[in-house]
Amino acid sequence: MGSTSTGAFILTTFPPVRSDSLSSNPFKGPSVSCCSIHGRSFAAAGSSAPTTSPDQLSVSPKKFTYSRASPSVRWPHLNLSVQTHPPPQPLPSPTGVPEEEPGNRTGDAEASDESQEVLGRLSRTQFKKRNKLALKRAKDWRERVRFMTDKILGLKPDEFVADVLDERSVQLTPTDFCFVVKWIGQSNWQRALEVYEWLNLRHWYSPNARMLATILSVLGKANQESLAIEIFTRAESSVGNTVQVYNAMMGVYARNGRFTNVQHLLDVMRERGCEPDLVSFNTLINARVKSNSLEPNLAIQLLNEVRAGGLRPDIITYNTLISACSRESNLDEATKIYNDMETHKCQPDLWTYNAMISVYGRCGLSSRAEKLFKELESRGFLADAVTYNSLLYAFAREGKTERVRDICDEMVSKGFGKDEMTYNTIIHMYGKQGKSDLALQAYEDMKSCGRKPDAVTYTVLIDSLGKSNKTKEAENVMSEMLDSGVKPTLRTYSALICAYAKAGKRVEAEETYECMQRCGIKPDTLAYSVMLDILLRFNETRKAMSLYREMVRDGYVPDSTLYEMMIRTLVRENYPETIDEIVRDMEGPGGMNASIISSVLVKGECYDRAAVMLKQAISNGFELDRDDLLSILGSYSSSMRHSEALDLLEFLRDHAGSSQLLSEALVIMLCKAGKVDSAVEEYNKAIGSCSFAGSSLFYETLIQCCMENKLFAEASQVISDMRFYGVGLTKHLYQKMVHIYCEMAFPETANYLVDEAGARGITFDDSSTFVTVIREYGRLKLWQRAESIVGNLRQRLTVNRSVWNALIEAYAVSGCYERARAVFNTMMRDGPSPSVESINGLLQALITDGRLDELYVVIQELQEMGFKVSKSSILLMLEAFARAGNILEVQKIYAGMRAAGYFPTMHIYRTMIGLLCKGKRLRDAEAMVIEMEDAGFKPDLSILNSMLRMYARTEDFKKTIQVYQQIQEAGLSPDEITYNILIIMYCRNCRPEVGLSLMHEMKGFGLDPKLDTYKSLISALGKQDSLEQAEELFKELLSKGYKLDRSFYHTMMKFYRNSGDHSKAEQLFFMMREAGVEPTVATMHLLMISYGSSGQPQEAERVFNSLSEAGADLTTLPYSSVIDAYLRNGDYGIAIKKLGKMKAEGLQPDHRIWTLFIRAASLCKNTSEAVNLLNALGRAGFDLPIRLLTEKSSSFISEVENMLDELQPLEDNAALNWVNALEDLLWAFELRAIASSVFQLAIKKEIYQHNVFRVAEKDWGADFRRLSAGASLVGLTLWLDRMQEASLQGSPESPKSVVLITGTSDYNSVSLNSTLKVFLWEMGSPFLPCKTRTGLLVAKAHSLRMWLKDSPFCLDLELRDALSLPEVNSMQLIEGCFIRRGLVPAYKDITDRLGMIWPKKFSRLALLPDDKRDRAIQADIEGSKERLNKLKGKEHERTKKGRKLHKGKVYRR
Repeated sequence: MGSTSTGAFILTTFPPVRSDSLSSNPFKGPSVSCCSIHGRSFAAAGSSAPTTSPDQLSVSPKKFTYSRASPSVRWPHLNLSVQTHPPPQPLPSPTGVPEEEPGNRTGDAEASDESQEVLGRLSRTQFKKRNKLALKRAKDWRERVRFMTDKILGLKPDEFVADVLDERSVQLTPTDFCFVVKWIGQSNWQRALEVYEWLNLRHWYSPNARMLATILSVLGKANQESLAIEIFTRAESSVGNTVQVYNAMMGVYARNGRFTNVQHLLDVMRERGCEPDLVSFNTLINARVKSNSLEPNLAIQLLNEVRAGGLRPDIITYNTLISACSRESNLDEATKIYNDMETHKCQPDLWTYNAMISVYGRCGLSSRAEKLFKELESRGFLADAVTYNSLLYAFAREGKTERVRDICDEMVSKGFGKDEMTYNTIIHMYGKQGKSDLALQAYEDMKSCGRKPDAVTYTVLIDSLGKSNKTKEAENVMSEMLDSGVKPTLRTYSALICAYAKAGKRVEAEETYECMQRCGIKPDTLAYSVMLDILLRFNETRKAMSLYREMVRDGYVPDSTLYEMMIRTLVRENYPETIDEIVRDMEGPGGMNASIISSVLVKGECYDRAAVMLKQAISNGFELDRDDLLSILGSYSSSMRHSEALDLLEFLRDHAGSSQLLSEALVIMLCKAGKVDSAVEEYNKAIGSCSFAGSSLFYETLIQCCMENKLFAEASQVISDMRFYGVGLTKHLYQKMVHIYCEMAFPETANYLVDEAGARGITFDDSSTFVTVIREYGRLKLWQRAESIVGNLRQRLTVNRSVWNALIEAYAVSGCYERARAVFNTMMRDGPSPSVESINGLLQALITDGRLDELYVVIQELQEMGFKVSKSSILLMLEAFARAGNILEVQKIYAGMRAAGYFPTMHIYRTMIGLLCKGKRLRDAEAMVIEMEDAGFKPDLSILNSMLRMYARTEDFKKTIQVYQQIQEAGLSPDEITYNILIIMYCRNCRPEVGLSLMHEMKGFGLDPKLDTYKSLISALGKQDSLEQAEELFKELLSKGYKLDRSFYHTMMKFYRNSGDHSKAEQLFFMMREAGVEPTVATMHLLMISYGSSGQPQEAERVFNSLSEAGADLTTLPYSSVIDAYLRNGDYGIAIKKLGKMKAEGLQPDHRIWTLFIRAASLCKNTSEAVNLLNALGRAGFDLPIRLLTEKSSSFISEVENMLDELQPLEDNAALNWVNALEDLLWAFELRAIASSVFQLAIKKEIYQHNVFRVAEKDWGADFRRLSAGASLVGLTLWLDRMQEASLQGSPESPKSVVLITGTSDYNSVSLNSTLKVFLWEMGSPFLPCKTRTGLLVAKAHSLRMWLKDSPFCLDLELRDALSLPEVNSMQLIEGCFIRRGLVPAYKDITDRLGMIWPKKFSRLALLPDDKRDRAIQADIEGSKERLNKLKGKEHERTKKGRKLHKGKVYRR
């Protein structure tokens, strides 16, 4: 790029013309104009054309000359002579192609003579007609004219034409003077005008018609219309009615497209009896096509007008019209003119071919332009530079860079060098493509080849650089333009302003705009619009409105988009009066009708005025335009002003009278408003009319709306209606229909539509339609159909990667790995190469088929084939193992992913934490959360809910509350999952009142609890005897219409059973039937248990008899219910009879009956009763319990092991219940060594948890939940023995505190918590109830170790069998507590009088004789009263002292 000048931007006019005879000088004196743009000043050389005024300057910039107009240059290979002063040829617009002006050839008075002079030689016919003297004279006058022309043009700026003419150095005829004026005017119109004025004022030669026509032609070509009008008006009366003069003046008007003036002059000619010739009509046509764009069939009308005048259009007429069509890119009109020319036997010339090639190029038909190029050569025409440049433009317009390069090479090979127009076209091509670097390179090549860039070059280059956001480079180009002496045009300034506007440089744009104005160039619509746009974008509203008013004063109006922007800004800043002013301008200078104004106002968000204008338009009889109406209603809809839209539609229905259009508009408006249901309803109303048949847009909008809202059935119905009314189905609509039917799980119908479209010639270029159908077939596991589609596609075209991947995906859904692998191998062999989706499809096939172990094999194979395992593939494997719950593999994959450099995403963290929480891996989950936070991620609600669920499942309620507080502190809104987890957690923590409060809070936020939450809450309330609240929740569920399953009814029955309200249990039984839930044997079992637990075995038997009479298939379950009722009531004889009856009826007693008899035997007071029950069981075929009780054999343990193996697979925790009952029996009758063996066997068989108690390094603890009272006492003794051994040996090391979990629930009406507390209290242990959680006993480790070492109760913790069976049961069940029978009196005495006291105190009192215990308890009671009285006295003294201080008014400062 050239260096940027730092001088001033100077516009210098030519010096004034000295003429003694001129009455006044029409030109201004020398003037200098400086312009500085954003701190940089530019300097320009003087223009070759003088400046008469700013107005004139804006219309007549420096003329571009086109050297290809010279025949010697157009056809270099013909060796034509070169004329001295070639006539200038105007260039087209920057984006145009080189065009000749056919009208110019006909507008000159001396057309024939000029033609001779232009060609530089006479025709052969003229040589024959002239004699030697005439030829000599012809040569003489050319020499005279050339001599005078050279002398005048050689004058310096301060010299005058009059000095040369006054010398009379050569004698010139009037005709010679005509040629002198003409030849001088080709280079300098001012000097030509001086010659004309000199002749006119000297009166030597009265200006004849020929001279007047010549000077008018010169002034017209120089765009000096005002001077031409003045001279014509002054000389018109003296020259008479000469057609050449009128034609010349008409040519002046035609150059500026003043068709009205040309038409008026033509009418004047006719009035004065001067008949127009063909030149006149050609000039008229030229003016008409320049004045405005060609209307349809206007060209043919102009031809007919020529014929109506009795003239035959010549080649110039046709070329003028074709050139006009080329400028307008109007191919249809150009083709009609060309066909008319051939029809009327008018042979086309090179000019015609050039114009047609140009119009084809402008219309994007480079192939036809090239065909015509070849045709003209076949017809004997020689392509000139204009032809090549037109063809070059055709390919450049389409961006065919290679073809442009080939044409350039061909031009050079033919002898045509690349000229300014060629380079301009290439630069413009690169600019359109955004290749500003190549455009700059072409610019540099142009300069290096000696071609001088013109205004078009610089303008196009600045424009392309601006579009590429390279404002600095654009500034440099402007500087080079000014340094080279080329004057920037309006388009140049506009291009630079646009560049600044695009870059958001408002200040620079304003400075450039002001510089343009100071240079005398008036802005046009583009310049005004760009400046308005940038001012509005920068909220410079006042400046924008000032500029807008200036624009309107200059006769320009913004387009609708700019009006929209202005109105939107004024609405935002609340300038209603200014909006009204703009609306008036749109009606006045803008020429917009009310309908268009309404649309502009709507898009400018000025809805109220838009509605008023629309109503005004309809009231004034304007047609209601569909698109305008839809855009207005759409704007209303987007602004949520539906009521006003409906009011507008009602008005339109009353005045427009087009119900179908309004119905369509209403439906579409509802669709855009998202009211799909209302839209469908309105559509159904409209479709009810037999005459209704909507447009394609209407149907497509409704279908699209239904699709977006997943209303596929409604969309299908609309499609059916559309096809019924015969609305044409487009390719886009077929694709939507295929998508709809696939979403409706009807891939067969979708496949049929694809085939139908193909039969109608509609082809789907992209594969997305086929992929949709294939995937839907795959989703429905119809992979055979998907396979068939791909097979058909392979026969017609090359299957692309997306289709193969869809087929692999279809196989993957069905787990067909082998088939998916076959497709993968085909892609490897035939292409296209597999992608990440292909690999993921293979892995998914294995995952679906459950072959997770093979994933690593496939991954290794793929890596050996050169594929890199992507992050998505790793994530797929991770999620697969996560769903399978394989924590170890997931952790391995995660570690491998991190090692491979893949950073986890939020989704991966969510999956990992969810899996770890599900597996109750507390430490791992907590560590993962910390890692996620260190990586910059914040736990979302899903992750926190997973942590919440994990802590709730592990019953770490403290951390559960901490997580909930973290949710609140993070500003997250708890969802249904959060509340459900918390409610269930509080239910497990025996705090259902808090859960109930949370449920009310949850409902307040519009969240619905799950049925499981209701069930947990009802169950927890029932366990805490809050039966009324449980009943309220149960009734609430019934009132809301929930369909409850049997478990709800069974739960409520259990509560009524436990509370002894058996009438409600029976009522619930009937409610259950009314609700359509048929009671099962389990239901009857619950009812019977309810009666049995209340001591009403007869009622239980009545229910049993009802079942028997109903023909139910009785199993051991109902029998067990009746037998349990009698056993609980102590009716052992009846129970034994029922057992015999059951056996007599062919039912073998199972684990339920065994467990009931063993449990009953464990609670019998006397050993004889227990033996009687167990003997009955032995007679029924199960003698193991009685043998365990009465015999001593080492084989019993193996028999127990076999029995446990049989019971473990059975439901209802058969093995657990049986071994618990057996442990109670053995402990009660002092067979505690056997009980210990059975206990350890149960641990081995995993009936009891392996960590039911543990003594590990810093981990001492026990969890006896789900154990019976006897089993827990066995386990407690074994645990104490282990801890004693660890305390004595000093290893394993104990934690700071030891926790024993007892739970809060009862097991067969026995409280495990109470039983263990009494046992430990009797021993004086340091275990105390936990202060924060119920169901926990906690001991400090140091105290526990010392107690185990020193306490006499811990001297011998070994479990041994009694030497013989005791006559009485050693244990007794009292108030749900299974305690030693000998401790019962002391226990009742202590708890009744003192309540539950500390263990050591309880132990000391329990060991005392009755009389001493009584005195000790009495003394403790009296001591407590005395201490209470002392505390009350002290409190009274403090209160009294406080009153004295208050009365004394003692204040401290």
